[in-house]
Amino acid sequence: QVQLVESGGGLVQAGGSLRLSCAASGRTFSRYIMGWFRQALGKEREFVAAISRSGGSTYYVDSVKGRFTISRDNDKNTVYLQMNSLKPEDTAVYYCAARNGLDITRREYDYWGQGTQVTVSS
Repeated sequence: QVQLVESGGGLVQAGGSLRLSCAASGRTFSRYIMGWFRQALGKEREFVAAISRSGGSTYYVDSVKGRFTISRDNDKNTVYLQMNSLKPEDTAVYYCAARNGLDITRREYDYWGQGTQVTVSS
């Protein structure tokens, strides 16, 4: 089992940047595919990005391609989401998640963090 804690959310103007972090407990972090999801007010949670166990492969939803970058540091048990060129429509609670397996395109995850709010003002 793994516990996840997100940080780095906040208020930013459109066009600005934020970097989210997600710290994982335990010694098995490198065994998990890691992902980021988001949920805007009144909307369903949506997938944002995923990264393979080694960090060698990444996968993004089309709406963030070229603007967001997911990365991980297995020595620090941490996954990151660098968000650039932020838009008001990126406003949401962002969740970190972990899953077993090998396929980074699957969107069923086993463990979830509590979320961090990102607000982008116009």
